Amino acid sequence: MEVTAGAMRALLPKLAELLKDEYNLEKHVREGVKSLEIELTMMHAALRKVAEVPLDQLDDQVKIWASKVREISYDMEDAVDAFMVRVEDDSHSGPSTFKNRVKRSIKKISKLFRKAKELHQIADAIKEAQALAQQMAGLRERYSGLELQNSGMVTTTIDPRLTALYIDATDLVGIDHAREELIKTLTEGEDSSKQQLKIISIVGFGGLGKTTLARAVHEKIEAQFDCSAFVSVSRNLDVRMIFKKMLHQLDKVKYANINESSRDETQLIDELREFLQDKRYP
Repeated sequence: MEVTAGAMRALLPKLAELLKDEYNLEKHVREGVKSLEIELTMMHAALRKVAEVPLDQLDDQVKIWASKVREISYDMEDAVDAFMVRVEDDSHSGPSTFKNRVKRSIKKISKLFRKAKELHQIADAIKEAQALAQQMAGLRERYSGLELQNSGMVTTTIDPRLTALYIDATDLVGIDHAREELIKTLTEGEDSSKQQLKIISIVGFGGLGKTTLARAVHEKIEAQFDCSAFVSVSRNLDVRMIFKKMLHQLDKVKYANINESSRDETQLIDELREFLQDKRYP
């Protein structure tokens, strides 16, 4: 499984390189590569977990999925490498003689066909990788979470969102680019006189690093606002407790004893609305 994680680790920097202006990707391909980069970053986090488990203790479904991820990583890397080499070849031309210009014209026509083919391969690889991500989400629902546990050990169930709050963002390969893309989406076109609330959903199966990515975005931009709160919501949510956590994070001094409060949901909502009324918050 370490081989699979290694394949992904080699691909992620190349995807970031591919997004540079010099490669002049078409809009739909560029958007696909951006989406794929985020998806593969999360897949890589899952693969690192898989790599820590002995092979004989892995579920067959996980093995099949990991094998497919490795194959698509290699295919994608080959397509990206070929495309990059083609662009670099185009930028290193010989002297501008008539003979060389004719040669370059003939070469350019053939390269256009090859370039189109490579872009098509990249687009196909993007679709396949996105399909794998959806497949893994389906597997998680079908096989109750792909638990990676030793059968002889006594285990305690912990909400994965809780542990994700304490994962170092630097442990996720490629998270910086994904974080900056999300920040750009949140802040681009922002007009302080016409501020609008924005909601962005980070989707994927458990263990991919969604909470860690969201926390990294929050930590990066929170200083730009008057106040902020980052609250994890479990499946069996307690609405009153969530509101109390939000108030405590918004003002730890004013709401130091909020957990002892007997206020109901409506009263807590009113308190939040009043507190946030004249403030900027992420």
